[in-house]
Amino acid sequence: MKAIISHDIDHMTLSEHYLKDLIVPKFFVRSKIEFLTGKISFAELMTRTGDIFRNKWQNIDELIAFNTKQGVPSSFFIGVKNGVGLNYPVSAAAFWIKRMLEKNCEVSIHGIEFETYEKIKSEYDIFRNMSAQAAFGIRMHYVRTNEETYTNMAKAGYIYDSTEMGFRAPYKIGNMWEFPFQIMDSYIIEKPRQWQSKNLQQAKDETRLLIDKAFECKLPYLGIDFHDRYFSPSFKTWMEWYMWLTTYLKENQIECVNFKTAVKELESPQA
Repeated sequence: MKAIISHDIDHMTLSEHYLKDLIVPKFFVRSKIEFLTGKISFAELMTRTGDIFRNKWQNIDELIAFNTKQGVPSSFFIGVKNGVGLNYPVSAAAFWIKRMLEKNCEVSIHGIEFETYEKIKSEYDIFRNMSAQAAFGIRMHYVRTNEETYTNMAKAGYIYDSTEMGFRAPYKIGNMWEFPFQIMDSYIIEKPRQWQSKNLQQAKDETRLLIDKAFECKLPYLGIDFHDRYFSPSFKTWMEWYMWLTTYLKENQIECVNFKTAVKELESPQA
C-alpha cells in the first residue's frame, strides 16, 4: 500500500471573512470551548488570538518545506471560485498556483460548483487557463455532490477526483480516476463535535486503526487529507498529529506518492 497525502486550501486570511460570514467569530468561540474543556493550552489560545494581527490563515510554504524534508510529494487543492466559506480572491489563488507549481507541487482545484455540467465545466476552464496545465484533478469543497457530479466532472476533463470518502480502491468514471480517501484531519481530531474532541494520543490511536483497516481491505492507496491551515502552532494537536503521521508512514514502509503518479501506476500494463 502507498499513501497519497493532499491538502485543501480553504482560507488565506482572516480578513477575507469579515462582513461575509461568521467563520472568524465562530472560530474564537470554538477556541474558548477547547480551552475551557482542556483540549488546548492558554498559550495556544493566545497564539490563535495573535492570528488576528498576523492576518494569516494559510501555511502553504511551511507545509511544502516540511513535506520536502520528509520526502512527501505536496499535492494541493485550491479554489478559483467563492462559496461555503471559501472567500479568498482569485488573485490570491493565481499567485499561489504559480508559486506552488514553481515549487514542483501537484496543484488541482478545490471545487465549488457541483450541481450542473455547465458550472463544473466553467470552473474547470477557469483553473485550466489560470494554471496553464493540460491535466489536473479536483476535490469538491465540503465534499459536496449530487447524483450527476462525478459523471459531469469526468465529462469536463478532470483526470482524477478525490471527493469520495470510504474504504474503496481507486476506480474509473469515464476517463477520470476516483480516489476515495480514508483519513481527514478534522474527522480524526474533531468528530463527533465541531471543535477538538480528542487529544494527540487519541488521534494517533484512531489513525492507526484506520491505517490497519486500509491494509485489511487491501487498498493500493491510502488517502489522507490535511488542511494547510492546521500546520501551525495555533493548532498544536493538528500540527503534531501530521508530523507524527508522516513519520509513522515512513517507519511502516508506506511510500508517499501524488495523484498523477498513482494514475500512471494504475494505467500501466503491469497494473
